[in-house]
Amino acid sequence: MSEGEQPKDKRVAFERPVEARLMAIDGTWQRGCKIHDVSETGAKLVIDGAVTDIGQKEFFLVLSPMGLAYRHCELAWVNGEFVGVQFINRGRASKRARRGETLVS
Repeated sequence: MSEGEQPKDKRVAFERPVEARLMAIDGTWQRGCKIHDVSETGAKLVIDGAVTDIGQKEFFLVLSPMGLAYRHCELAWVNGEFVGVQFINRGRASKRARRGETLVS
């Protein structure tokens, strides 16, 4: 989806961007970023440094300082300083989402 298209799911915009990190799938690089908004399927980010330096389409969006909360994602679009990522769902969570189930503890 390009930035100009209407998102299919509800997005949550943050009053102040949330600090996070991008990390290569193999762990060889990390880059700081800020999350401007997020939905169940993706997010809009601003990445520290040049986007072209990433060199990979798939990476992890690391949400916690210890790396315990993260999402596997792929680059969806670039528009100026903003970058869109789509979350790649794997395993039980994606099967639940397809069936319309919610996560209950």
